Amino acid sequence: MTDADRTPWIVGVSGASGTPYAAAVLRGLLDAGESVDLVVSRASRLTLLDETGIAFRDAHWQEDLRTWLARGADGKPGTFEVAEDADVRHWAAGDLAAGPSSGSYPVKGMLIVPASTACVAGVALGLSKDLLQRAASVTLKERRKLVVAVRETPLNGQTLKQLVALDEAGAVVLPASPAFYAGATHIQDLVDFVAGRVLDTAGVPHRLYRRWEGELGEARSRGD
Repeated sequence: MTDADRTPWIVGVSGASGTPYAAAVLRGLLDAGESVDLVVSRASRLTLLDETGIAFRDAHWQEDLRTWLARGADGKPGTFEVAEDADVRHWAAGDLAAGPSSGSYPVKGMLIVPASTACVAGVALGLSKDLLQRAASVTLKERRKLVVAVRETPLNGQTLKQLVALDEAGAVVLPASPAFYAGATHIQDLVDFVAGRVLDTAGVPHRLYRRWEGELGEARSRGD
């Protein structure tokens, strides 16, 4: 695929707890054959290191990304296979001249997973303090799909107002709230449910969770 044919999804990872959600979304996009432009904020690198022990380094981002995506939500390394030829382009968070900083750069939309309250505030106020916030602002102004998977609880009034502002601006506010009707038996099931809902909103096909079919007790009847 040439650059002229490439139309990626931007995935922004902010500093909120929930890096397994981001990994599941990235795996889902790549499994569906989608191209990805990845922006990992400075704060999220500290969270990733704390939650997984993985240091995400600009100079070694491909190696670090493969290690991260192969890890299960329970912390077990090598849980998932990651293709060597996955179409991922990494942009440094401080690079405000990067492709995604411009509306003329072709993308399908942007998924912020997870979104911290600081990230929510920055995007809602149009601060563009780093590439993640700038790319989100560009996504809104170009009327492209923006999904904000906020991961915080409880939410104060100011953050709620900012989330309403994002909704009114055209973003989809998607709290990282797992459901249990799909018969979750493992932490990965709960993570994959949230990741699947993000991909649903983006219109990306996946098989990350069992969909509701209108029959009560289906989760119990699975017997697993």
